[in-house]
Amino acid sequence: MSTPSPAISKRARIKARRNTVQALYQCFMTEKDVADIIAEFESDGHTLAKTDVDYFKLLIRGTVKCRKELDAQIEKLLDRPVSELDAIERAILHIGCYELKYHLEIPWRVVVNESIELAKLFGAEESHKYINGILDKVAKELRSNETNQSR
Repeated sequence: MSTPSPAISKRARIKARRNTVQALYQCFMTEKDVADIIAEFESDGHTLAKTDVDYFKLLIRGTVKCRKELDAQIEKLLDRPVSELDAIERAILHIGCYELKYHLEIPWRVVVNESIELAKLFGAEESHKYINGILDKVAKELRSNETNQSR
């Protein structure tokens, strides 16, 4: 089996993150089981086309499993309770925090930049600035060695 080129892999990961935002939103709004949401996405062949499906499943399962931990990580940095965040913002923050904490192979700047792009795509007009500010602080807490080197 051949390894996908980095460009294809990058695009497939971006699509996985996009699908994860939508799946988490669905999870937050309906409280459906993660397995059911994944099955819905898989049943629509078009939705996951050109997606890193394994990474999508890893992100959705990981963020749901670590929901309380991720909420605790970001809540101390918020200007309001996590429960008052827009569901899209919460989903993006969960994905970003999860990747910062558990996917050290992804540079912190990539995680933050991808989260900003998700906020621009799915969030309210200025939400990308809010997401950037929170995840920048999370990165400094979780990856201080890496963030200090890039200054």
